[in-house]
Amino acid sequence: MAEKKRSLPPTMPCPETGVTLRRDVRPFTVRYGGREMTVDLPGYYPEGEGESVHVGDDMAVADAALRTLKERIDGVPSPATIRRIRAKLRLSQRAAGALFRVGPKAFDKYERNLIEPSGPTIQLLTLLDRHPELADELSPRER
Repeated sequence: MAEKKRSLPPTMPCPETGVTLRRDVRPFTVRYGGREMTVDLPGYYPEGEGESVHVGDDMAVADAALRTLKERIDGVPSPATIRRIRAKLRLSQRAAGALFRVGPKAFDKYERNLIEPSGPTIQLLTLLDRHPELADELSPRER
């Protein structure tokens, strides 16, 4: 049974000042490695300037922007890129873990943004994205 998503109240008091904060979306700039991305960040904001409060999944858009910048600058693939490459190779998460020799739950953790893959795993992902036929040369392999 699917969980029903709870809606957030339209206002809340600031935990530090008691000022009323309203639910809104505002531009937020994420910076990494000398580059930046601006995203629309949901949260509770005061009238005008001041401290904001973010709850639940509010920071997910900022986290995704940071992962995008890390992918562009450092070559660390985002969860979406990892999922795309795994699907391109027609591997389950468990089979990808066996192929890359990283453990049966590693790809689940990569794709949920819980951990980042190691350098050698990143290199192998990049190589197999460009040359998926090479996956047949690696073993052991479960499909």
